[in-house]
Amino acid sequence: MAHDIADPDIPRILLVKTTSLGDVLHNLPVVSDIVRHHPNAQIDWIAEESFAALPKLHSAVHNVIPVAVRRWRKKLFNPNTWREIRAFRSMLAWEHYDICIDTQGLIKSALLMRGANGTRCGYDKDSAREPLAANMYQYTYPVATGQHAVERNRQLVAQALSYTLEGPANFGIRLPQVDAFDWLPQIDHKDDYAVLLHATSRDDKLWDEANWVELGNALHQKGIRCVLPWGSPSEQERSERLAAQIADAIVPPRLNLDLAAALLGKARAVVGVDTGLAHLAAAVNVPTVGIYTATDPTLTGLYTGERTLNLGNINQSPDVASVLDALHGMNAC
Repeated sequence: MAHDIADPDIPRILLVKTTSLGDVLHNLPVVSDIVRHHPNAQIDWIAEESFAALPKLHSAVHNVIPVAVRRWRKKLFNPNTWREIRAFRSMLAWEHYDICIDTQGLIKSALLMRGANGTRCGYDKDSAREPLAANMYQYTYPVATGQHAVERNRQLVAQALSYTLEGPANFGIRLPQVDAFDWLPQIDHKDDYAVLLHATSRDDKLWDEANWVELGNALHQKGIRCVLPWGSPSEQERSERLAAQIADAIVPPRLNLDLAAALLGKARAVVGVDTGLAHLAAAVNVPTVGIYTATDPTLTGLYTGERTLNLGNINQSPDVASVLDALHGMNAC
């Protein structure tokens, strides 16, 4: 059942997609779809504090409301935690929305939206990742499973707002303006570097270090310098270990999300394991190869197109030659 917007000229819409980096990215095309049909829409978004910078990359997102569920869970008996929770609930109740849409489909996200002042919408019980979440929505919609998350998000919101989807997904990302990095000469020249994203959340998703070294040196022979970002001490150690074996490779300082986006956006190519930054590279239309060793990329892998390709699958690690062939096919090396 579709929900009628009180003021179709200036609808106030709340989106809920809190985590993870890849999931939040997969929700950005929803914003582009909304403003195509409601150009004056005011769109707010609830996101986990560590990913709050990501929705802001879309110019049509009016306000990002950060939550800290991950941090709150670790400090439930801390009085500051409950003060923060009350402040979040109070702020959410103060705002009025025509419609609130949870594209995450989890009990956690449905509970966060439950305090919003607006009609609550989400997946029905057969479509939500956690069926019990559907009990907390006022309107629910069926969306076929077995599709990529980008398309499921778009189809849910299209039903809730009563419009017909048109055209391919548009992520609508505005890359931060960074003129230069002092650690990376000639950032404005795309031919200078490729970004190798070797780090991910689970060890079984990693690609063998020997493969990264072989890939990095093959790219160096083609005149492409390799950059190895990191986000934790153990990842920094791996970056430095790999860089020691890859000619002319660079280990940057730790980058925040804006700087990482700027770095990826100006790269000649990106190769990454199952990690959020690889999704970001694909979303800004940089030639990107996703390497999958422990998961099936069909549903939540890189959103593929002419400049994006997923390789591998569960217990099917791709070899270096396949990655180089994929980059060559995109004219990236």
